[in-house]
Amino acid sequence: MPRAAARTRTVFACSGCGHSSPKWLGQCPSCHEWNTLHEEAAPETRSPSRGPGLLPGASRPVPLREVQASEDERARTGIGELDRVLGGGVVPGMLVLLGGDPGIGKSTLLLTALDRLARGDADRPLLYVSGEESPRQVKLRADRLGVDAPNLHLLAETDASRVLAAAEALRPSVLAVDSIQTQYLPELVSAPGTVSQIREVAARLMGFAKTTETPVFLVGHVTKDGSIAGPRVLEHIVDTVLYFEGGGAHPYRVLRAHKNRFGSASEIGVFEMKSRGLAEVANPSALFLAERPEDAAGSAVTAALNGTRTLLVEVQALVAPTGYGTPRRTALGLDPGRVALLAAVLEKKVGLDIVGCDLFVNVAGGLTLDDTAADLATVAALASSFRDRPIDPRTLVLGEVGLAGEVRAVAQAEARLSEAARLGFRRALVPAGNARHLEAPASIEVVAVESVSEALDHLS
Repeated sequence: MPRAAARTRTVFACSGCGHSSPKWLGQCPSCHEWNTLHEEAAPETRSPSRGPGLLPGASRPVPLREVQASEDERARTGIGELDRVLGGGVVPGMLVLLGGDPGIGKSTLLLTALDRLARGDADRPLLYVSGEESPRQVKLRADRLGVDAPNLHLLAETDASRVLAAAEALRPSVLAVDSIQTQYLPELVSAPGTVSQIREVAARLMGFAKTTETPVFLVGHVTKDGSIAGPRVLEHIVDTVLYFEGGGAHPYRVLRAHKNRFGSASEIGVFEMKSRGLAEVANPSALFLAERPEDAAGSAVTAALNGTRTLLVEVQALVAPTGYGTPRRTALGLDPGRVALLAAVLEKKVGLDIVGCDLFVNVAGGLTLDDTAADLATVAALASSFRDRPIDPRTLVLGEVGLAGEVRAVAQAEARLSEAARLGFRRALVPAGNARHLEAPASIEVVAVESVSEALDHLS
């Protein structure tokens, strides 16, 4: 009688953090997320190799002072906005994860960057691995973008072991994999895109990047809540995590660094999607203020800091009588809890009966702000809409607001005012803590304020 085939052992792995459980659970005991455990084949356990000394080819400890490294080793991609977000360029051996919604332009940006890098170093090949599109489809996109570097190679493959073998043979100066969710290792019985496959493939690619000092770019899918699909450990493995934001009917895209071991983690790059690909936006401040209405109540301009870049953005507010029992609080581009806090400050410290109204706050241009220097502009926009009094369009409003109604100092006030002066602003409300030792441009009148009520008096 023939022996029955052995049943493959399965586990339930969390798609958020990678935690595995022998049975299904509604809530992951590690990250406490609901409905994230999915069944997959259990990975085979490997016995660690034992023996005296180091294995052949293993790295050896060296004194830190003997390690050679310099900023000159960065390779410029030729795309200024991308270089800014990366921290100045591509570092040898770096592992970059690029995420974003479908169709937002991840493959377009990556293919364009590889073409620019290939033209800058014609002596070494570059390898673009496509796991989702055929060579013909990639070629059609390349022709539309004007990508035709002779040393840019294309490989349509989903077997990660074959990808690594091709990379070992070609020795490219840059390797790009689009996307990490399509790659799999044959020795793992789980399907592509599962937690075990993504984790193991990313680990293999990281090993290749570090041992050969080859920069590796990975494209990652995102889930419906906007996070990169796969275990959270994937973002811990890589050196840099970039998110593409925007899309839909909006032509502008914001490339934001959420993690960067080789630069600032708060830098952004701004692009505009055109028929021939992504075009850099050299002056984002002018872009975000281009359609600002004249003499409209509920609009204030502030200077937000994103890494080393200062952006002038418009904060819009609409205060309306509520038609329901509970007033609504809607904030786009700002923290809703922060907006509720600022509304309470207006009610308690200024005396505006605003808490019982519906509040709608928006950052024009689709930008997301986490800089507390926008607090005073948010308060000014809310008060302007409530009183129906427009704010002077050439006035900049800057400052962090405390619960006592005080206006606190902000970082790099001089850089913010310099950007405002470049765009023609003539007046700036700044915290008194900054005004005491501020070297402002001569074209801007600086008004020092210590409290919210004082700032609103100057804006009346």
